[in-house]
Amino acid sequence: MSEEHGFSTRAIHAGPPADPAYNAVTPPIYATSTYSQDGVGGTKGGYEYSRSGNPTRTVLEECLASLEGGRHGLAFASGLAAEDAVLRAFTGPDGHAVVPHDAYGGTYRLFARVYEPWGLGVTPVDLTDLEAVEAAIVPEKTTIVWVETPTNPLLSVADIAGIADVAHAAGALLVVDNTFASPYLQQPLALGADVVVHSTTKYIGGHSDVVGGALVVDDDALADKLRFHQNAMGAVAGPFDAWLTLRGLRTLAVRMERHSDNAQRVAEFLEGHPAVAEVIYPGLESHAGHVLATKQMRRFGGMVSFRVKGGEDEAVAVCGRTKVIILGESLGGVESLIEHPGRMTHASVAGTRLEVPADLVRISVGIEDAEDLIADLDQALRG
Repeated sequence: MSEEHGFSTRAIHAGPPADPAYNAVTPPIYATSTYSQDGVGGTKGGYEYSRSGNPTRTVLEECLASLEGGRHGLAFASGLAAEDAVLRAFTGPDGHAVVPHDAYGGTYRLFARVYEPWGLGVTPVDLTDLEAVEAAIVPEKTTIVWVETPTNPLLSVADIAGIADVAHAAGALLVVDNTFASPYLQQPLALGADVVVHSTTKYIGGHSDVVGGALVVDDDALADKLRFHQNAMGAVAGPFDAWLTLRGLRTLAVRMERHSDNAQRVAEFLEGHPAVAEVIYPGLESHAGHVLATKQMRRFGGMVSFRVKGGEDEAVAVCGRTKVIILGESLGGVESLIEHPGRMTHASVAGTRLEVPADLVRISVGIEDAEDLIADLDQALRG
């Protein structure tokens, strides 16, 4: 599938032939652990053991690579498994990494409670401040600058191209977690990133029915190193998980358009609500990163965060009063989800430099009718 084809066309058709045996339109689920060989040390179709490679997973990996504008995709059992492979491949006990000061709680937990005890130095920094990023880099030790944009849950927007220049000048790799934007809304490799990370559980899968992760790179050497760790560590996507993720990926463009439409309307409604102290959404002109987001994103995505007047107790109460919007962790599914980050997804950063405001509420805006979502939030905020 040529890169000249549009995004939605590639989302449906990119990758090797779905079914060379019977020409099925939908890729088969190759539920096998091993493959017959045509001789000792020889393979018939390039596959020998499904930890190392599986035809269903290959279709997903090649499609993801095409959509991110890279040459190599790797699918994992979860987003954190994908992150772990990056850290194992490109850091060491005497190394150093720069991370967002408002990173996803699970990412920070991996850095601070798994890799810091191992010996990795970790410095959280405000990624919207390029001078601060440059100052946080330790010469000859920093191997990774880790970016989320927009961040989870404070939706900060980082200048990918600007940080790429800073990281590369210091000899570090730029890793961009593109989960919130998805490849439809943002293309980090084109802006200078070396590695793109996804929790495919979220928008790429899109239906809250599968857990997965992915890496995409364009450089052959980086791909070889990551692929070695993918195989050696073994946290790969199984064939059914790969199939579910690929099924979701095929509708990514239309879903992201609806997510973005609904989120814009929800954010504008919340911005005028008397019970709301602040709305955080890159699509609002009041957002500090709005102009930058306009330049490096196609749309502004489906995530909206807001701060509630009345503090933590009222924020928790609002989360419990919605009726259409489901109280639950995760994000990126067709259904809208609401949560209190301080007590739920970001409880792991409580008491650290990354602790989130206690009055913060995060919504993953789904693809329901926007009027129903707005009415539900209105009644929840009014109590």
